Amino acid sequence: MSIIKDPSLAESGRMKIAWVRDFMPALGAIRARMEREKPFAGKKITMSIHMEAKTAYLATCLKAGGAEVHATGSNPLSTQDDVAAGLASLGVETYAIYGVSEEDYRRLQKAALACHPDIVIDDGGDLVALLTGECADLADRVIGGAEETTTGILRLKAWARDGRLPFPMMDVNDAKCKHYYDNRYGTGQSVWDAIMHTTNLLVAGKTVVVAGYGWCGRGVAMRAKGMGANVIVTEIDPIKALEASMEGMRVMPMDEAAPLGDLFVTVTGCCDVITKRHFEKMKNNAFLSNAGHFNVEVNVEELGKYAVRSFPRRQDIVGYELPDGRVLNVLAEGRLVNLASGNGHPAEIMDMSFALQALSAEYVMNHGSRLGAGVWEVPAEIDDTVSRLKLEGIGMAVDTLTPEQEAYLLGEEG
Repeated sequence: MSIIKDPSLAESGRMKIAWVRDFMPALGAIRARMEREKPFAGKKITMSIHMEAKTAYLATCLKAGGAEVHATGSNPLSTQDDVAAGLASLGVETYAIYGVSEEDYRRLQKAALACHPDIVIDDGGDLVALLTGECADLADRVIGGAEETTTGILRLKAWARDGRLPFPMMDVNDAKCKHYYDNRYGTGQSVWDAIMHTTNLLVAGKTVVVAGYGWCGRGVAMRAKGMGANVIVTEIDPIKALEASMEGMRVMPMDEAAPLGDLFVTVTGCCDVITKRHFEKMKNNAFLSNAGHFNVEVNVEELGKYAVRSFPRRQDIVGYELPDGRVLNVLAEGRLVNLASGNGHPAEIMDMSFALQALSAEYVMNHGSRLGAGVWEVPAEIDDTVSRLKLEGIGMAVDTLTPEQEAYLLGEEG
């Protein structure tokens, strides 16, 4: 039975789900096929992804494919209560409430797993952490699943190395149709949409420090530069650092960037990227935000101990007054700023990511017993299918090689 805040919000949630549906043609095409074929008939799917409209539409697609779907959020601050209510009203068992405590967040995830799922769709690895730990008894039917975040894949690979991952998980994050678009263009736009909406301040002319120059960092830095910011990148990888430099960014360690930045965005997937020694050097009224999966990149707990007081400044902004009178502003408690303070990635981007999730879930259901435990690449055919469905959905097409061209490329000409 669903656990949501207020069933009376369902109409608003259904309206949001209907809106994104019109801008997700690849997933829509997959839904139409699955509705005919019912590939998930008799199967139970538990999914933990940020509880907002695009996620809800994915859940309805899996349900249309015959699955009994149980959905929960992957971050208490990204849950939209009206979407949770709308999804529950559409026949998906939903366990998500905005702003719950860490304890209640885990309770909701455990409730979603209580069905003993056949397939898990994860975002950050929290479901798998439970299934390989305190909820191992609920994993008795798990065939496998799919994970779509960098952080989640890092966790899964570590568990696989330690022999703690008992079933196959598809690495959706590293599929081309995911990280080329979702991580770069989705994160790049949604982070700045959230920051600008939350602060109502100018980006142009500010010094923006982007920690991490992976695909997400590239997108955040690119959009900041395009809006007129002076961009500094911090990195641990010399190859990525050189790339950032050649794309017009200044590159330096965080210790050097700390006193220069007006606005900081962490996108590393690691902990303690910004800590007390950096807070000590920062400008008055600098802004701290995080776009990595977990709220560990900016050490907000350490900042709270260092500050003489904290106080609300705007919705989703808390000011921390330091002993010398400077104030540092933390957005969204240091959680995923684009979801905790915004609406997440655009629907057109999540169309590809969730199309990959749906097809990867189908793939692991059909091939899980042969794959065995571990983290598996998404087959190239799935990437190709998603890209072609997306092109068709937006009215575009590509050329096709002639037999002569194929022979030439294979070195068989003449």
